[in-house]
Amino acid sequence: DVLSPLSPSGSRSSKTFKPKKNIPEGSHQYELLKHAEATLGSGNLRQAVMLPEGEDLNEWIAVNTVDFFNQINMLYGTITEFCTESSCPVMSAGPRYEYHWADGTNIKKPIKCSAPKYIDYLMTWVQDQLDDETLFPSKIGVPFPKNFMSVAKTILKRLFRVYAHIYHQHFDSVIRLQEEAHLNTSFKHFIFFVQEFNLIDRRELAPLQELIEKLGSKDR
Repeated sequence: DVLSPLSPSGSRSSKTFKPKKNIPEGSHQYELLKHAEATLGSGNLRQAVMLPEGEDLNEWIAVNTVDFFNQINMLYGTITEFCTESSCPVMSAGPRYEYHWADGTNIKKPIKCSAPKYIDYLMTWVQDQLDDETLFPSKIGVPFPKNFMSVAKTILKRLFRVYAHIYHQHFDSVIRLQEEAHLNTSFKHFIFFVQEFNLIDRRELAPLQELIEKLGSKDR
């Protein structure tokens, strides 16, 4: 069982959900992350997500995937006390979308579970992929595997579901915590990134379609 220990109130402690995945300082990926942060600061997100000249696409996607994992981790960490077995008995994104968990290895047949349980499975699974040196090599010159793009797409598709759940089920808490601007900026960056490289199927984005169109229209 991978759930973190319960605090006396019966909810998991509100500290950050999973350990942050650090990109080693001094590495090329660290330089890329710094580049991403610098271009983000310019405020033009469409430009910020573009592949920097002369860079390897896989590496750019790897660095950003780690960054989005950390961002979502932190955002979800702020609302874990509101996302409980009783408040969210199913993993949903509004009344029309419900997610069942399967990772293809340990759990092959999708299981219905509560949102906190689902997100715990999901984030643990992503962490395992990111920590796998054969999938996400951190050393310079170590090639990315042939299936890297399909793994990255699956990770991003699943991370999207955490955004979708937060927006649909916990947005009032986000507003109360004054995290709204932070969440919107993070999600907008995420969406522009997956659109730039066509990483998530349009059908998968349906639960937040209106929001995606609204965020995109402000930047035309």
